[in-house]
Parts: sequence; structure tokens; C-alpha cells
Amino acid sequence: MVSLTQFVVWIIVGLLGGSIAGLIVRRERRGFGIWRNLGVGLLGALIGGLLFWLLGLFPGLDAVRISLRDIVAAIVGSFIVLLALWLWQRWKKSP
Repeated sequence: MVSLTQFVVWIIVGLLGGSIAGLIVRRERRGFGIWRNLGVGLLGALIGGLLFWLLGLFPGLDAVRISLRDIVAAIVGSFIVLLALWLWQRWKKSP
């Protein structure tokens, strides 16, 4: 079971992960803008954190409260969120 502490860590790290993902995808300094970067990061941290926890990816990296595993999971989760948003927008535009 995921602890409240780990959940809070995912949120904090997600703010950073969303900003990094926004910068990488948009190739601009601002990314998607501060609020969208934060939103993507929060969702990405939650999705990535749960995904890494469920699949047991990098279990040794979570020895520190804010670990490298959490940061990588937040960035991967942010990319998943951005991919889902992109697919949804393409599907919405198709006739």
C-alpha cells in the first residue's frame, strides 16, 4: 500500500517532473506554461509513481524520501499524460 508520505513526495516531485517534461516536449523555456506544467507534473507523478510501484521498477532507489526513482517516475508519468492528451486531441479532431 502506498503511504501518505510517498503520495506527497509524488506530488512535490511531480511539479518538477511536469516542468521538465514540458520543456523537453515543447523545446521552449516555458514548456506549456507554469500551470499546465504543474498539472501535467502532478498527474504524471501520480501515474508514474503508481506504475513504478505496481511493476516493481527500481525498488532499491526509494531508500531516500525524494529519490531518483520518484523523479524518473514523475517524468515518465508526465510523458504518459502528454501522450494521452495528444492522442485525445487527435481523436477529437478526426471526423
